[in-house]
Amino acid sequence: MRWLRLIALVPLAASLAGCNFVVLAPTGDIAAQQRDLLVVSTLLMLLIIIPVMALTVFFAWKYRASNTKATYEPEWSHSTQMELVIWSAPLLIIICLGALTWMGTHLLDPYRPLDRIAADTVVPAETKPLEVQVVALDWKWLFIYPEQGIATINELAVPVDRPIHFKITSSAVMNAFYVPTLAGMIYAMPGMQTQLHAVANSPVTSRGFSANYSGAGFSKMHFGFEATDEAAFASWIAKAKASTGALNRQAYLDIEKPSEAVPVTYFGTVDADLYDAILNMCVDPGKMCQSEMMALDARGGLGLASVNNVVPRTVVTAKASRGGTVFGGAPTYVVGVCTPEELAALLPLTAVPARTPLKDPRPVTGVGLPLPSLSSGESPADLSPNALVRGPRRLSNS
Repeated sequence: MRWLRLIALVPLAASLAGCNFVVLAPTGDIAAQQRDLLVVSTLLMLLIIIPVMALTVFFAWKYRASNTKATYEPEWSHSTQMELVIWSAPLLIIICLGALTWMGTHLLDPYRPLDRIAADTVVPAETKPLEVQVVALDWKWLFIYPEQGIATINELAVPVDRPIHFKITSSAVMNAFYVPTLAGMIYAMPGMQTQLHAVANSPVTSRGFSANYSGAGFSKMHFGFEATDEAAFASWIAKAKASTGALNRQAYLDIEKPSEAVPVTYFGTVDADLYDAILNMCVDPGKMCQSEMMALDARGGLGLASVNNVVPRTVVTAKASRGGTVFGGAPTYVVGVCTPEELAALLPLTAVPARTPLKDPRPVTGVGLPLPSLSSGESPADLSPNALVRGPRRLSNS
């Protein structure tokens, strides 16, 4: 009966043959080095784990109650030789693991440009990495090729043996960009840019996906990955360029809206400044860019001139659908003031709703340092609701 049970388990073991151990069989040098680090670390730990498991079974068998020949020493308490073995072996393993981890952390730093294509091939001095800008959307992936002037949704293609430099960000929710055959995963976060350097060493067709849960459509948030030779990559670029789709700001605001299982889409032309606008979270018309806001903050801010610098959203985007206050207020954004001419074209005065004037525009007094005063020639009365479209004012400390 016991043998029949073992035979019944054979089909279950055979089903494991369908597993794809892609992490242990990568096609990229970075992923291969990460695989080696994983295998070596596991083997080093097994040097302790296997003897401990074997000795546990051995001691349980030798000192069982029915074995009257086993030595019985209830007063035994110490052995210097055993203490040396117990402490020295794990200590040596930890030292080896620490050294291995330290070297791997620096050599496989995703921000570190590649110095080799494979174990026996260095990167030629004249080689220029392929730059790919990656944007994680809900729930799809956008890839922009700035050098080639194209973009794709849910399809990534790279040439073999050419270093790749990924610049990665997200539209609204944190994700994790991961192509197991190419390199390890790295996070994609809104308003921030992470980087990844990698290379594909042989042609492969696989897929990448998000390794960080990001909502209802997470399970379908994957994309096709293809590494080809230079000729096939050039053909793929030509196919994308032949597309009539144009990826400008309005097109991006449309595809930014949450959607699932989006088919592969090509864009033959791309707005050259789109990725920077996505990274600075200012694709919406008239919205102040994150870089502009930080520059203004570094110079002391806009003071009272910024009171009326918030307007309701006129474009419904993925972030706008989640926006607004906790208790249901309308979503708003800070208006850009560093380029007043462009702002006037995007938001004419008639489109800016009236603002409630300040109840008391006089300076606030109290304990502490004096507030910044307006520059000469201006008064608090100049802070009209529409003053923001005339550009920023200079502030001086009193």
